Amino acid sequence: MSLMISGQMVINDRNVQISRSCFQYLLRAALIITLFLQFSCSDDAVKDSAPSAGSVDIDSIPDAVPRAEPRSKYGNPKSYEVFGKRYRVMNNSKGYIQRGIASWYGKKFHGRRTSNGETYNMYAMSAAHKSLPLPSYVEVTNLSNNRRVIVRVNDRGPFHENRIIDLSYTAARKLGIVKSGTGLVEIRVIDSAGYAKKEKPVRLGAPVRTSSAGTGVDGFYIQVGAFSDALNARRLQNRMASLGHNLVKVNEARVDGQTVYRVQIGPLHDVDRADNIVVKLGDYGITEHHIVVR
Repeated sequence: MSLMISGQMVINDRNVQISRSCFQYLLRAALIITLFLQFSCSDDAVKDSAPSAGSVDIDSIPDAVPRAEPRSKYGNPKSYEVFGKRYRVMNNSKGYIQRGIASWYGKKFHGRRTSNGETYNMYAMSAAHKSLPLPSYVEVTNLSNNRRVIVRVNDRGPFHENRIIDLSYTAARKLGIVKSGTGLVEIRVIDSAGYAKKEKPVRLGAPVRTSSAGTGVDGFYIQVGAFSDALNARRLQNRMASLGHNLVKVNEARVDGQTVYRVQIGPLHDVDRADNIVVKLGDYGITEHHIVVR
């Protein structure tokens, strides 16, 4: 939502003719691109803010209620590119679970277009995600205080290196991450088709009653590599030793019956510090990473 593009088609006085159907196709394509590039507030250059205190009764705003919806005509290409990085939209998100850092966006983008063509409302229970189909419904759990909400994903973003979801102001308030700006969360895609039969409405910002996302999370890690050969993992660890004593670790895990050696930086407890480390990863030849919350 923070980037707008405009285009102008210039036709000179030569014998150039464009059929009406072709022209309509071009207009539609331009609209799709325009809406899609209006992504959320992950750009550090953007200054966002919360609304004034008491402007709305947050407690009166209910969670999003999952319902079966067709895919939006806009915001669901097979893949797209932002800031030189390509993202792929999921064909099927059933059972999708992800842990990482959440951020939020508010007053700066209130009233602007979302990637699926709707209008962003910072008081609605909505969110932005890089790859989930639009729209999708997800349950978001704050791993620090065990609060959860249900939001409707109708936007793309956040395109910050270390964030997995951008929450509306209201959703962030209910989860308790507005003041800090970020929070460690778990997101679970909800099966909208079966929700009405299996689920009951959740009280606003309610503590989790049953979830694998327990409280007391002891920091998080930046994973920069996974190897089947322990020697390769140690080589990467040694190459990154200048980041700090005992900060870069090799953790062994079993995945599908195979031993995997994961090179991870942490544990970290400060998102700003993690962001600064990510900026330096290119110096070590690392172009891919992701956040791991245990």
